[in-house]
Amino acid sequence: MKKPQYLSETEANATEEVAPTEDNAQGVSDTNPATSNTTDYNEDAEVEEEEDLEAKEISDNIALSNAGLVKAMDTYRKVIESKELSEKEKEELEKKIKLIEERDVIKANTQHTITEIPVEKGHITIGPPGLTRFEKARIMGARALQLSQGAPPFIEIPATARISLDIAMEELDQKIIPIVIKRVLPNGDYQNIPIDFFN
Repeated sequence: MKKPQYLSETEANATEEVAPTEDNAQGVSDTNPATSNTTDYNEDAEVEEEEDLEAKEISDNIALSNAGLVKAMDTYRKVIESKELSEKEKEELEKKIKLIEERDVIKANTQHTITEIPVEKGHITIGPPGLTRFEKARIMGARALQLSQGAPPFIEIPATARISLDIAMEELDQKIIPIVIKRVLPNGDYQNIPIDFFN
């Protein structure tokens, strides 16, 4: 294409780049094939990268969920292989490992219904037969708060009592606080134990 005489050289170059050629007007591209393929290649590369990232995320999730199993299997192999094994023993080891890998992992038993375990005096099935130090602290703190807010005491206030915590400790020692301790098992079953059932 000839440069128009009335345009400066820079303007003429810009016109050359923008102006379509006869071939372009007919649908034939006169651009460099390396340039046109580059955009296609970039789009294909982006799609491939996205697919690779998705595949990597999926494999990472599987690896994380099986990380404990893989570690256990490696430890099991090391313990067993620390001894000299015959071919038959190695085959048995691989069979055991394969059997363990194929096991289904139960994450939660959805069929279990939470039930209350009945309690009888002197027969506490969950936890120790006496109050734990944590239960004592919780009971005394709750009762001392009640007393400090004006609740009536269940005992005659001792002469040595200076604060509400002293009164709560004495009430706990005499086991006359009407509080029930709830102890829970990991599966959700629980036992409500009155305070006077403890040793």
